[in-house]
Amino acid sequence: MKFTKQDLLTLLISLFLFASCKNPDGVGLDIDSNTAITGNLVVSNVTTQIVKEADISTIALARYPIGYITDPVFGKTEASIAMTVAPPTSLTQDFGTSPTLDSAVLVLSLPTTDAVTKFYGDTTSSIYSVDIYQLTNNITRYKNSDVQAHNSQLLGNFRGKINPNTPVKVYDIVTAAADTVKTMPAQLRIPLNKAFIQQQIMNLAITNFTTNAKFANIFKGLYAQINKTTSSGTGGIAFIDFSSSTSYLQLVYKHTNTSSGIDTTSVNFPIGTSSTALPITATISHDYTGTPVQTQLLAPTADYQTTYLQGLVGVKTKIKFPDLAKFNSTYGKSVVNKADLIIELGSGTSVYPFLAAQRLSLYRWDLAEQPANISDYTSYVANSTPALFGGYFDSINNRYIFNVTNYVQTLIDGTIEDNGTFLAPTSYTLFETTPTATSAERAIIGAKTNTTNKIKLNIYYTKIN
Repeated sequence: MKFTKQDLLTLLISLFLFASCKNPDGVGLDIDSNTAITGNLVVSNVTTQIVKEADISTIALARYPIGYITDPVFGKTEASIAMTVAPPTSLTQDFGTSPTLDSAVLVLSLPTTDAVTKFYGDTTSSIYSVDIYQLTNNITRYKNSDVQAHNSQLLGNFRGKINPNTPVKVYDIVTAAADTVKTMPAQLRIPLNKAFIQQQIMNLAITNFTTNAKFANIFKGLYAQINKTTSSGTGGIAFIDFSSSTSYLQLVYKHTNTSSGIDTTSVNFPIGTSSTALPITATISHDYTGTPVQTQLLAPTADYQTTYLQGLVGVKTKIKFPDLAKFNSTYGKSVVNKADLIIELGSGTSVYPFLAAQRLSLYRWDLAEQPANISDYTSYVANSTPALFGGYFDSINNRYIFNVTNYVQTLIDGTIEDNGTFLAPTSYTLFETTPTATSAERAIIGAKTNTTNKIKLNIYYTKIN
């Protein structure tokens, strides 16, 4: 069969019309306005109310705070550490014949990972004075508000600047050989009273080192706290890493060696395991006297232009979305395409040494008023993309943004009840729905009545009929 060019063109046009016109009766008719899809943006109200954090257990923290800081907005914050000291891991410690202690040093190491909080506060001019005491009793209370009793005899003191990123050089004691110098990550090295350690540890019978519990019942442990009288400056909070073998009590001593005579030996007594068997705990206190934070805590339901977030079991902000329950009746039945919760810092509130928190957590209360992750965070975690949920500080725009699309849809539909949603600082590498004791960072954010830095919820929605 032979086709002309005109026949072929006619055939192709016919096929195109047939394939694309599944409802030929509707061709040429106007679009029904009742079925049109339209997109809209609404900026929904967000209310705020400051809330003091509840006490938490400080057992098994990722790192432990110690320090003292004076903040003109948040007042005074202090953190101390109670530590259980364990015998050497061999559990067979024998100090040998006629041991004489050369030195006893408490080594407290700061974290080595740059992504985690090592220090918050002033590292340039403040002087920190850390006192060490012996605990009176074994640690049996673990809340951050629990004060651990200790003896009055001062065992040691560190006084100086804390440089969380500066390595230190230390002697490496080598048995039966010359000692060497090695470089270690940032740490506090606190000399302890030699006579005390000689009596309390080195003079013990070797049977006292055979179990962790036996030694802990005799020695009890150590307590580290800031001496506010001999410290100076704004201050800060350091974080100590007990998760590895880098924090310990080091004893360097001489004893008689049958082959080479007098020899110098070093032995490390590990600091706890952060469990209830060998606990480490932190005592954390806040004094808000005379501060804007105290003003809001005393009258939390009043309207303010700013609200406050503070780590170390400080304060958080409860937010509510009053317009969402009536959203469909106001704007019509809708599908949320995207919802962003935008939290802006107050102007000039992130200034050294009081820099803004690098990350915030956002979570809700369930029906029992217990913290629970919101659905957007859960879905992003399930897809291994938790960073897309947001909450990280944007230093260019001076704000935080959370993607809360699904959560807003459920609040609009009424599938979950708005029992309260909470903003709080959290560790940069660890999203927490409980009060954090591993970050001392804070943030001052715009509240409902703020005209320039107002917290807001941007909802992009499609109306469906």
